[in-house]
Amino acid sequence: MVSRRVALRECLGHMPDVPMSDVRATDVIVVGGGIVGSTAAFFLRRRNRTVTLIERGLVGQQASGVNFGNIRRQGRYLAQLPLANRARDIWGRLPELIGDDCEFLAKGHLRVCFRPEIVGQFESYARSAQEVGLNLEMLTPAMIQARFPYLGPGILAGSLSPTDGHANPRLAAPAFGRAAARLGVHVDENTEVLSIEKQGEDFVVEAAGGKRFRAPVVLIATGAWAGAMCAAHGEPVNMVVRGPTLAVTEPVGYVIEPSIGVSTPVVEETVYLRQIPRGNIIVGGGNRGPAFPDARRAYVEPENTLAQMGQFRRLVPAMARLRIIRVWSGIEGYMPDDIPVMGPSARVPGLFYAFGFCGAGFQIGPGVGDVMAELIDTGATSTPIDAFSISRFQSPAA
Repeated sequence: MVSRRVALRECLGHMPDVPMSDVRATDVIVVGGGIVGSTAAFFLRRRNRTVTLIERGLVGQQASGVNFGNIRRQGRYLAQLPLANRARDIWGRLPELIGDDCEFLAKGHLRVCFRPEIVGQFESYARSAQEVGLNLEMLTPAMIQARFPYLGPGILAGSLSPTDGHANPRLAAPAFGRAAARLGVHVDENTEVLSIEKQGEDFVVEAAGGKRFRAPVVLIATGAWAGAMCAAHGEPVNMVVRGPTLAVTEPVGYVIEPSIGVSTPVVEETVYLRQIPRGNIIVGGGNRGPAFPDARRAYVEPENTLAQMGQFRRLVPAMARLRIIRVWSGIEGYMPDDIPVMGPSARVPGLFYAFGFCGAGFQIGPGVGDVMAELIDTGATSTPIDAFSISRFQSPAA
């Protein structure tokens, strides 16, 4: 275990040893306070597990708090739909679960296309999705024009998921973190983890400020920062880090209820938007910019925003003269196969992972947290996640 400890410290830092009497002991340590970590901590506590949630900054400060805010299921890999359906149920119960709706609006999610080859893909996907519990409504150009007259010409087809929508990412993870704390989860913010070492049946997690934590189970949910922790336990992954291009307009009359996105194989043509009731329109899509996890910085490249606005005007011509009042980005981790890592470590008993959601983790996040809590608590889960195992990255000789 010494080599793993050294490897992690080389990636994340170093701290001196402290007496074991200063260790905080719990059933589960969750490392990472994004939407996945905060919901996992919440649902673990509801299962009567004692939990410590450790976050290097503030809960929800990174990708979970600065993403687009889509609550969409359509367009996902079919293997993810059971998990997305479970998450959608949780989004619909937020007020009763955590006392906050996080501005979730179930106004629908509409995918449209300008390319003829996508029309058949919409229809095929709808048939397959129905078998996994997602009912989609196919729309012709005439139907789109009648129901969404603000959309521009040239749209060939639409696919509507009427019970999906959008929420405020700045509110969601912090709300789950507060709810977890009310249930008794120890939330340790502004605490950087320096090492995670297996000692006998337990893990000892060392953190900055002379803090130590002990538990038989650790869940790593650190998003774009998870790679170093996996590598330190002999399970490296080839994760690429990028920053999404996001913008928000000045407020205008509220007319766009669903979240809307363009489906296309050309990245530069991708755009998605949602309007909030106070009038602002949030826009995402297009090329991503550079991101630097070590510095905790991601950057918006002006040319990406300009290209994005061109696609925005194509989709909603009436909004062409709106002014952009802010642009921003975040730090997202992308897996080589566009599939997340979820489940137990293939090498270290008691170690679990949930990261690498490839820019589409916000909607699915509460479902991931709930599934990981179930898996940790019972040893199994009613929602299939075998396809997301980290073992798929191991060579046969590993």
